[in-house]
Amino acid sequence: MTTKFTQDHEYIAVDGASGTVGITAYAQDQLGDIVFIELPAVGKVLRKGDEAAVVESVKAASEIYAPVSGTVTEVNAALSGEPGLVNQDPAGAGWMFRMSIADAGELDTLMDETAYQDHIK
Repeated sequence: MTTKFTQDHEYIAVDGASGTVGITAYAQDQLGDIVFIELPAVGKVLRKGDEAAVVESVKAASEIYAPVSGTVTEVNAALSGEPGLVNQDPAGAGWMFRMSIADAGELDTLMDETAYQDHIK
């Protein structure tokens, strides 16, 4: 499994032709305690850069953008009752949605782990 990152601090963990999307540990740290998450509808078609979800924290509300184009196949229903999972484990239990990847070539425009770490320094 390969993980790629956007400049807006979303990640996509790629597994074949699908990916799991969430926000990075850096992003959740910047937001503070997350109190509400609005997830996309299953079946929603997203283009790269489209607003996919909204995260509200004690500090601010922030849009989550689709890292690549595709269709939402699953959402993390646990977040509706426990949005703090994103603070506790953003790359694990705090994932937000899964999507099919329409154009694998778009992954090449995203950063790998090393480039992302340089980006947040």
